[in-house]
Amino acid sequence: MFVAPDPGRLRLRNAARAVIGVAAAVALAELCGLSLSASITGGLAALLALFTVTDATVRRQAVTTALLPAAGFPVLALATALHGLTPARDAAFVLVVFCGVYARRWGPRGHALGIFAFMNFFITQFLHAVPAQLPELFAAVGLALVAAGAVRFLLWPIERRTPPPAAPAPLPGRGLARPTTRQAFQATAACAVALAIGQALSEDRWYWAVGTAWWIFVNTVSRGETLVRGFRRVLGTVIGVAAGVLIAIPLNGAPVPTALLVAACVFAIFYTAAVSYSWMILAVTLMAGLLYGLLGVLDPGLLVLRLEETAVGAVCAALAVVLVLPVTTHATNDAWIQRALHCVHAATAQAAARLAGSPTADPAPHAAELETLLARVRMALAPLVHPLSPFRARKARAGQVIALLDDCAREVRGLVAVAADPDASHDARLAAACWRVEAAVEALTAGERGASGPATARESAAHTTASGPALAHLHGLERALAELAAPLGSDPRAPFVVSA
Repeated sequence: MFVAPDPGRLRLRNAARAVIGVAAAVALAELCGLSLSASITGGLAALLALFTVTDATVRRQAVTTALLPAAGFPVLALATALHGLTPARDAAFVLVVFCGVYARRWGPRGHALGIFAFMNFFITQFLHAVPAQLPELFAAVGLALVAAGAVRFLLWPIERRTPPPAAPAPLPGRGLARPTTRQAFQATAACAVALAIGQALSEDRWYWAVGTAWWIFVNTVSRGETLVRGFRRVLGTVIGVAAGVLIAIPLNGAPVPTALLVAACVFAIFYTAAVSYSWMILAVTLMAGLLYGLLGVLDPGLLVLRLEETAVGAVCAALAVVLVLPVTTHATNDAWIQRALHCVHAATAQAAARLAGSPTADPAPHAAELETLLARVRMALAPLVHPLSPFRARKARAGQVIALLDDCAREVRGLVAVAADPDASHDARLAAACWRVEAAVEALTAGERGASGPATARESAAHTTASGPALAHLHGLERALAELAAPLGSDPRAPFVVSA
């Protein structure tokens, strides 16, 4: 939590770049004489553009960034036009929720455009924007996207030197069997109920309940993932509200210290997002309190209301994932683990071909894909390894699976490094070890779990020696795959993951 690794200091660089991009957007809006509300809108638009656009290539990132106005401007216009028309506004917001989540089936671009559309509706409620403000809001968002794009693609093009790993493709399916389709209905139901209850709590700040329900569904698939995300959001909000009482209220909107603290919050959002959702939400909550201070409406009662609305949104999301077209945690976990094992198989096969002298074989892309898949496996298993999980035996098995898959990834990275060495040679023992690794993966993914794992380990010990680094890495892979057979081969009536 406090010493999470940051290979290549990528999180640090992204967070620093985000501060520059958001600051540039706000400064540009101020230089153009736009209002404080417009400047805040521009800053949030720049933050979203830098945070949500995660395409695998710089070219695709640029295209997605250019398309953000197409998703945001119509929603911005609709939200301001419906200001004061409560029933129509509510119906439009719920429709935006459904379309925004449904768009995730089109990968990172659909994901980013859906979030941007939703947040443009949300921001107009946050600022109580009216139709007369629409021209300067358009201008602020446009200037913000130009500033964010300039910082991202010209001033500090991190992705050109360190291409981001491709996000794993969504789990497949058709119709209601597709997780993204089910999630669209779940999020819509959750947000609709959160909207109604949120308005009962406050006619002015009801949108926090809807925003909470929406964001809980971002980057989750199964019931268990969503429930854990809701718990972490509430936890982060509680701590963030406490920080707001201690920090934001005493500042009372003082421009310079507030601006500096908002910049620190932006940095924290980007730096902690990949490490801890609770830490990220703490930063978001504190930033919201600071922005309320700038707008001159901050008081302790508002922060308490923020917490109440967050709790409403979290409960609505929890009920929706349990009652509306649920996606079981066990099925989701099994699918991601299977994909990770297939990736181990592909990386090993390519490494073997490379060591055999094939000039076209390249295991590196598969090793990079394995890292992203393992991150998705950890997210899928989070409900079970959570400290509050009461299922101790399943928690232990899930922890064992994560540890062994991490071992596989470490050995694959080492094997890839050896295969990249032009002086590395191939012999019959390497080929035999690669075949055994591939056979072990095939056994694990073909339903033969537990049958051949120990035998594979004994065979590895008999045939593999420490005569070379490639053989050592292959031996480590065989051992990890053999040990995976036990937790993955558990009785399906007592799965090693929680079915929520």
